[in-house]
Amino acid sequence: MMGTLFSVYLIVEAGFDPFQLVVMGTILEVTVLVFEVPTGVLADHVSRRLSVIVGVALSGIGFGLTGLVESFWHIAIAQMFWGVGYTFISGAQVAWITDEVGETEAAKLYVRGSQYWQFSSVLGIGVGVGLATISLGLPLVVSGVVLLGLALALVVVMPEDNFPGRGAAAGEARSVLAPFRGGISMLKTRPILVLILAVALIQGLSTEGFDRLAHLHLIADTGLPSIGGLDRVLWFGILDGGGLLLAIAGAEYVKRKVDVTSHAGAAKALAFIDTLLIVGVAFFALVTNFYAALIAFWIVALLREVNEPIYEAWVNQGLEPKSRATVNSMASQAHAFGEVGGFGFGLVARASVPGAIFLSGIVRAPALLLFWRALKKGTVATLPPEEMEPVEPEPGPPTDTVAINAPDRP
Repeated sequence: MMGTLFSVYLIVEAGFDPFQLVVMGTILEVTVLVFEVPTGVLADHVSRRLSVIVGVALSGIGFGLTGLVESFWHIAIAQMFWGVGYTFISGAQVAWITDEVGETEAAKLYVRGSQYWQFSSVLGIGVGVGLATISLGLPLVVSGVVLLGLALALVVVMPEDNFPGRGAAAGEARSVLAPFRGGISMLKTRPILVLILAVALIQGLSTEGFDRLAHLHLIADTGLPSIGGLDRVLWFGILDGGGLLLAIAGAEYVKRKVDVTSHAGAAKALAFIDTLLIVGVAFFALVTNFYAALIAFWIVALLREVNEPIYEAWVNQGLEPKSRATVNSMASQAHAFGEVGGFGFGLVARASVPGAIFLSGIVRAPALLLFWRALKKGTVATLPPEEMEPVEPEPGPPTDTVAINAPDRP
């Protein structure tokens, strides 16, 4: 309900220009950058369940406030609520589900969960478009109310049976810095994890220009055709709804064909998706025909939705349970740091909105080198060499036991 009409609300109702649209995103991402690791440490130290519930409630407040006001600074404050809420959820939610069901099952559930999210988003788009015909701010307000209701429901129904801060890990969890130190330790000992976080940074930088300027490009540069008297709001419902329907099919393909529990499988899939994203975003920026832009928009939406659960599975391979939420928060923080850098796209957009979008696609290219480097480092995700599972040697002359896909020695 909220996502489809958010940019349209800022452009049409609040009257934001291209620079203000990107600045609003920067405010959101700076908030995420500041609060991401502290809230991740809180989730690892106190309760991941509580962190998710607080995050959902704060996000609801942010959504609701955004739809109630049209002033730049009032909306900026609402974005800060949303940003803090997001940080409470981002690392904790993935860590919580992984703790409850285990790493292997969770990797599959990331993909299945994304399908549920996509399907329900299609329903939300329909409801949001209907509410927007009354008032553009109404879907945002209703979204906030729904999230506050969800937070109350989670208090009743959300379990937390396998929190690693209990039992044997309780002694270490007494130090609030223990999870954070564990996360830093993993970064030092597992170089592949550093590459994974670097990918998040580059992807965050790339997504900001497209996210903030795509709708403006469609309104101002390609124009929205009038067919059957379709209102502008309905067109954006069709745009986002079509992309999500494609994403549902794409997620099903990933679930069946991509081994998200494998480091190599996840990395290769992500590299392929990023290559297509570079081409898709660049094409979207350069075309002036609405229907060509529509196809490109849908392709980018499909690829973005398919990318997220694969990345979540990739970053969670081999993590220590007691530091999982902190490391996930670090990944989200790296993404947010990249999006803060997207502030530069706002400066470019003052001269050319298509130029800023094109640049946002091209800056994703260095991530391809990081995927190649990650594959060369090894194929056992974030596990260090000493934790790799040994295999029996092939029949023949006696040899030492070797590690599976051990990283190349200098």
